[in-house]
Amino acid sequence: MKKCRRCPNQATLHITEILEGNASEIHLCEKCAREYLSESESQDSDGVTAELAAKLEELQESENDEFDRLRCSGCGITFSEFRDIGRLGCPSCYDEFRSQLRPLLENIHEDLLHSGKRPAHIPGHSDDQSRVLQLRTQQREAIRQEDYEKAASLRDKIAEIESLLHGSETSSEDPV
Repeated sequence: MKKCRRCPNQATLHITEILEGNASEIHLCEKCAREYLSESESQDSDGVTAELAAKLEELQESENDEFDRLRCSGCGITFSEFRDIGRLGCPSCYDEFRSQLRPLLENIHEDLLHSGKRPAHIPGHSDDQSRVLQLRTQQREAIRQEDYEKAASLRDKIAEIESLLHGSETSSEDPV
């Protein structure tokens, strides 16, 4: 999330100004945005800035009311508090605030699925090998929970992927 251009707070308003054909982005917190808009209003003769400021205030009030009503049943944090702090309170928050978080995550990460980071050029490492590691973790968890049918199913999937990965190696080996 962006920081306010004028103070250390988190920016909640993002303005794109176009002056003489040059576009510049301005990121401001609510307080600094009000000041910025009132400064612009005194310089603005057609009242566009005043209209924008009024709409901003109206939108902010209705949005804050809605976000104050949204509360996590797990930890009790409101969505407004999350916006101020920048951190969710518990795992339940992800489910409780799902519809509000989706656009935020898409905007920040340009995707909703996080696949992690992996160096692009690891010799001998592939998506199949990553999948085998995930399946083995799931298999250990299934065994821990004594869900042996699921563990057996995962074992078969692992064997299938490994046979594809090492098919030529295992077929050329002689069992001793």
